[in-house]
Amino acid sequence: MICGFDEAGRGPLAGPVCAAAVILSAGFPAAILGDSKKLSPKRREEVRPLILKEALGWGIGWASAWEIDRINILRASLLAMERAWEDLSLRLPAPPALRAVVDGLYVPRLPFPAEAVVRADDSVPDVMAASILAKTERDRLMGLYGCLYPEYGYEFHKGYPTRAHREAVLRYGPSPIQRLSFTVKPVIAKIHPVG
Repeated sequence: MICGFDEAGRGPLAGPVCAAAVILSAGFPAAILGDSKKLSPKRREEVRPLILKEALGWGIGWASAWEIDRINILRASLLAMERAWEDLSLRLPAPPALRAVVDGLYVPRLPFPAEAVVRADDSVPDVMAASILAKTERDRLMGLYGCLYPEYGYEFHKGYPTRAHREAVLRYGPSPIQRLSFTVKPVIAKIHPVG
């Protein structure tokens, strides 16, 4: 059986990276899935409950903005995937024999064979489901951060480097969830280019 892995939130200037691990049943209606980046937010939220209900197993893992700054975004994404597997294994105490398919070029440390597949989030149903779960989980969390830090507008741009987000960082300084390694110099350079 396949355990699909994907992450959401590699590119934002703020907030954690979220990863999901999903094992779908043979009878799961894969036609309803797709690459989370190509689905509308409404469609992702419609599909999410079915994944949570019908998947054989699923798990969510996070790596914080502080961890991203400390170990870099690639390693933090892989760490979040390892944590997603830990979460899944708690929900499914006796997982079947598995092999992992991970979207991208790199694989996390897992207790079973893993393969990195570029664009797996557009072709492997278990990875598509993981992509949708990771994206919806992260979007929901960023909506909550929007309530905590309303001046930054996280509920709208989810921490991605929009002009409004960059201007908020310049106006108010970095928020407590800012990725400092992503933010300070890149933001200033984008708004006030040198030369």
